[in-house]
Amino acid sequence: MASIIEGKAISQKILADIKSSVASCARPPCAVFVRVGEDPASVIYVNQKQKIATEIGIKTSTILLPQNVECEMLLDTIRQLNEDTTVDGILIQAPLPTLEMQEAAFAMVDPTKDIDGFHSYNLGLLCQESDRGFWPCTPAGIVELIRSTNMDLTGKHTVVLGRSLIVGKPVGLLMLQKKEFANTTVTFCHSRSKNISHYAQDADLLIAAMGQPQAITADMIKPGAIVIDVGINRISDNNSEKGYRVVGDVDFENVKEVAGFITPVPGGVGPMTIAMLMKNTLLAYQRHAHR
Repeated sequence: MASIIEGKAISQKILADIKSSVASCARPPCAVFVRVGEDPASVIYVNQKQKIATEIGIKTSTILLPQNVECEMLLDTIRQLNEDTTVDGILIQAPLPTLEMQEAAFAMVDPTKDIDGFHSYNLGLLCQESDRGFWPCTPAGIVELIRSTNMDLTGKHTVVLGRSLIVGKPVGLLMLQKKEFANTTVTFCHSRSKNISHYAQDADLLIAAMGQPQAITADMIKPGAIVIDVGINRISDNNSEKGYRVVGDVDFENVKEVAGFITPVPGGVGPMTIAMLMKNTLLAYQRHAHR
């Protein structure tokens, strides 16, 4: 039976430490969220981030632009935030109306204010194993969850199911690093990979970020493995008032009988992502203050 990695509890400890540091700042660190349109999920995510930021003393505001906004207007908004010395962090809430607009917006953010860690400059620093950039929030949170197990993964096999720039690629790069939590051999699997089960069964650390509900079953898990479930999927549930329930990419109830450690959904990776966003905001403030 696997030990449950309680992301919510771990995130609360991190947030308490951040709150203590924020209290000693000359001014509250400041993050601005830019949201386009009224996508329901985006509204919820931004509200959650603002609520937690307020609780720990970080100042936030949201700039809301219409769904039909011209790309140049969005970029002008970001330029103004880049130049505003009272703003430490900028977060562009995805998704944006087009992929091209999203790529342009991420590229426009000042890398020193890129608290999401999506700018190519920060991703490049991650590749170089430099501490001068920002790690993307979900991969950074995953690292903290892995650290909580106290498992020595040196020389072990990490299998990442997914290759996005938000989770898959950066978390794989982190697990390659010459750091005490990593030094692993990394395999990436994706939508075009053949025989994913073969790789998953050999994983000492399995990170599932596929977006496919309960696709990872118990027969795909190496006994004793660490299983990190990044997936957030809605499936129909007539017993729920909402008519659905949220599950991960992993068949939690059966996989926990085989794995050594496992994250739940919800309550695993999700809370860590927001905690790491707050940590990046504090870090951005500290770097700006010491210029």
